[in-house]
Amino acid sequence: MQKARREANDKNLTEKQKKELTEAEKEYKSKRKQIQEKLIKFATRVPVFMYLTDYRERCLKDVITQLEPGLFKKVTALTIKDFELLVSLNVFNSALMNDAVYKFKRYEDASLSYACISKHSDKDVGLYDTVISSKEFGATFVNKSTN
Repeated sequence: MQKARREANDKNLTEKQKKELTEAEKEYKSKRKQIQEKLIKFATRVPVFMYLTDYRERCLKDVITQLEPGLFKKVTALTIKDFELLVSLNVFNSALMNDAVYKFKRYEDASLSYACISKHSDKDVGLYDTVISSKEFGATFVNKSTN
C-alpha cells in the first residue's frame, strides 16, 4: 500500500484516481484491523477453550476444526472460517504453538495433581498440530538430582 502511495506521488493523478487509492488504503487498513482483532481473540481465549475441551489426546487444530467447532465459536467468538483464515495467512508458527500448548497442559496437569486429580494419566497429549505420548509428556515432571 505504501509503495502504491509513493508511486502515486511520483505521478499526477486525477481526483478519481486519488479517491480510489484512498478507498483501497481504507479497505486494506480495515482488513488488517479485523485480522488483528481475530488474532487477539484467539490468543486470549484459546486457553479457556483448551481447559474446557475433553479431547486432550488430540491435537488442538483438529479439536478446533473437527471435534468441537461449536465450543470453539462459543468461547472465542471466532468461526472455523476465521481460524482457517489465520492458519492460511501463516499466522501460527507450529513449533511455537506446540510449545505454548505443551506448557499450558503441563501447568494444567501440575494444578490438577496438586488437587490430587489425575484425570489424564496414561493418555496421549495433543499439542497444536501433533500428538506426543504420555510417557514423553510425563518425562518433564521427573526430578533428577544433580549430585
